[in-house]
Amino acid sequence: MGQDLAHKRPWLLASLLAGLSFPATWLLLPMEGSLFAIIWKMAAVGFLVPFALRRHHEGEFIWLAVILAFYTLGDGLIEFGMVPGALAFATGHLVAIWLYFRHRRVAPTPSQKMLAVTIFLGTPFIAYFLPADRAEGAQVAIYSVILAAMAAMAWSSNFPRYRVGNGAVLFVVSDLLIFARLGPLADSELTSIAIWYLYYFGVLMIAVGVAQTLVKRGHYSEGEEASG
Repeated sequence: MGQDLAHKRPWLLASLLAGLSFPATWLLLPMEGSLFAIIWKMAAVGFLVPFALRRHHEGEFIWLAVILAFYTLGDGLIEFGMVPGALAFATGHLVAIWLYFRHRRVAPTPSQKMLAVTIFLGTPFIAYFLPADRAEGAQVAIYSVILAAMAAMAWSSNFPRYRVGNGAVLFVVSDLLIFARLGPLADSELTSIAIWYLYYFGVLMIAVGVAQTLVKRGHYSEGEEASG
C-alpha cells in the first residue's frame, strides 16, 4: 500500500510524512522556530500544492493550489508574528470562500443551513472570549469572521462534507485552540500537538476531498455551475 501511494501520489505521501513527523522537531531541534523547523512545517501543507496540480494544471485545481499555497505561507509567517501569519491564512480563506461559493449546494436542508449559520456566528463569538486580553479578543474575533465564513461555505458547498466540511471544522477548532493559548490554555503542554494535528488533517481532508471531487466531475477548466 505504501509503495502504491508513493507511485501514484508521491506528493501526498511526502505531505503525510512531513505532517505526521513535524512535532518531532520540538524535541529534536535545539531551537524552537529554527529555519529547518519552519521549512519542515511548511513542507507538510506545501507538498499538497503539487499534489493538487499533479494531473491538472488549470481551472479549479489552480484555485485549490492557491489556497494551499497561502496556508503554507501562513505556516511560515506565523513563526515571525501572528499578524503576518493571519493575513496569509485570511487570504487563503477568502480564495476558499470563492471556490466553495462556485460549488455551493443549491437546495440545502434546514438543518444544513442552521449548522452553517451556527459555525459562522459561533466561531467569532467564542474566539472573542478566549484570550485573557480583551484587545486580543477583538483582534482574533475579526480574523475569525473570515475563518468562520470559510468553514460555513465549505459546509454549504456540494463537496463531500465528511472530508471538506469536516476538514474546515477541524481547521476552526485548531485556530480556537490557538486563541485559547492566549487565555485558559496558556499553561497546557498538549495544546500545541492538538493544534498542529487538527490543522494539518483538516487541510489534508480539504485538499484530498476537493481534488478527488473535481477529478470525478471532470473539472479541467472552468468550474461547473452550482448543483445539488
